[in-house]
Amino acid sequence: MNINLAAAPTTFDMLHLGLAILAVLFFVLFLINKLGNQRSLDKVIASEHAVSEPEKPAVETPKPIQLKEATPDAALQLLTLLQQEARFIDFTQENLAGYSDADIGAAARVVHEGSKKALDTYFTLAAVRSEDEESRITLPAGFNATEVRLTGNVVGEAPFTGSLIHKGWKVTEVKLPKLAEGHDTSIVAPAEVEL
Repeated sequence: MNINLAAAPTTFDMLHLGLAILAVLFFVLFLINKLGNQRSLDKVIASEHAVSEPEKPAVETPKPIQLKEATPDAALQLLTLLQQEARFIDFTQENLAGYSDADIGAAARVVHEGSKKALDTYFTLAAVRSEDEESRITLPAGFNATEVRLTGNVVGEAPFTGSLIHKGWKVTEVKLPKLAEGHDTSIVAPAEVEL
């Protein structure tokens, strides 16, 4: 399937196109991690509701870090939705060397609009920080390091004061469609045969 690259003439530099594609890929990786965290939380909640034995004296032994394996089903499902709405895979697999920046920009517009539609349909997104970007903020001791990444010259202990470079994103709700039992999520775009 070829994308009509001349449908909407516009200019779009390769840096922004690359950043947009990286943002979507990082979002897919974030979702894989988020779903794995939710499953761990569900297990913890279930274990708290189970009947427990009388408490034994606590012996502090360091527990090894357990790496959990994320199921690829949700990520593959998101990739399928991005392909359906935005022709995302077609776009990333296309050899763009022979196209002008204007043609690539026109195709990127289709991918952008379809990707936004898919994200808006299946996810509720919110900014991690409410302050304006480039404003000065102070992070108190005990700030959530999973929500804020410190960059630059990081020395000492909190509180830290710096410029907010990016507000960050978090998913507040996931509304992915349910999958039928036995559905093969690895087929993200079936082949099409016209008769």
